[in-house]
Amino acid sequence: MPTKIMEFLKYHALGNDYLVLDSGNNDLPWISLTAEQVRKICNRNFGLGADGILVGSKDDSGKYFNLQIFNPDGSTAEKSGNGLRIFARFLRDQKQVNESQFKIMTSGGLVTALVENSGSNVSVEMGKVSFQSDKIPVAGKIREVLNETIDIDGQQLKYCAATIGNPHCVVLNGEQTQDEVRRIGPLIETHPNFPNRINVQFLEVLDRGKIRIEIWERGAGYTLASGSSSCAAASVAHRLGLCENKIAVLMPGGQIDITVNEDYSISMRGPVTRVGRMSLDPECLDSEISA
Repeated sequence: MPTKIMEFLKYHALGNDYLVLDSGNNDLPWISLTAEQVRKICNRNFGLGADGILVGSKDDSGKYFNLQIFNPDGSTAEKSGNGLRIFARFLRDQKQVNESQFKIMTSGGLVTALVENSGSNVSVEMGKVSFQSDKIPVAGKIREVLNETIDIDGQQLKYCAATIGNPHCVVLNGEQTQDEVRRIGPLIETHPNFPNRINVQFLEVLDRGKIRIEIWERGAGYTLASGSSSCAAASVAHRLGLCENKIAVLMPGGQIDITVNEDYSISMRGPVTRVGRMSLDPECLDSEISA
C-alpha cells in the first residue's frame, strides 16, 4: 500500500478522461497498483475520478514506450485509442520525447503516435482491424463476424464484431437513446458469445463520410467518446459498403476522424485537452467505498 502522495496528470479526449501516473514524480512502480486501488482512484465521488489510469515507461531498448491501461473497474484494457492519444500528449508535454512521432507498445500491439503542433491534436496509427471470430474472440466456428443476429432481452439485434487489439461489437440497429445504451450495453458486454467480454457501439450511418455512435465500454460503462470504438465502427461501416474510407465519427463528446486504409489498417486523429495536475493522498486508498 503506498504511503506517499501520488501525482497524476489529467487529460481528456472529447470527455473521455484519463489519469496519467507521473513517473517523474513518483517512486511507486505501476505494478503495485491493485484493482481495488484503481477502482478507488477512478471513483468520481470517493477518488480523483476518471475513465481510467495510464501508466507507462520507456522500454529498455529505448525504441518505444510501454503503456498499461487500467479501466475504472480495475481490469486492464489491451488498447485504448483515446488513452494512447492522451499518453502521447503527456510524453510530449513532459519532454520525454523530442520528436513529434514515436512508438508506444500496448498489450494489444505496437502503435505509432504523432503529436501535432502544441499537442492539441494527436494522431495514432492503430494497426489493422480484423473481423475474424477467433481473433476477437467470438464463440462458434471460425468466420468473419458480419451481419449476425444476437438475442438481447428478447430483442433481435443485428451486429458485426471486430478487433483492433481489443474486442468490439458494432450494433447496426441505428439510433439508440442513452437510456437504451445503458440498459442494453452491459447485456451485450457480458453475453456468452463474447468470452472476454466486449466493447459495444451503436452505429447510425449519416452519409457516406459520417457516422454517429453511442458507446458502452467494457470495464467502464457509458462513455462520451472512445478512440478504438470509433475505429471499429468506422471499419464496419466501410466493410459493409455504407461509407467511404475517410469517416468522421460523431459521439456525445465530439468528433474523431478515421481513415480506413486498403489493408484495414486504421489512422485516427482527434483533439486532446490537458486538465491539470492532481495529487492523491494515501488516505483515499485506506478508506472504504460505499456499495
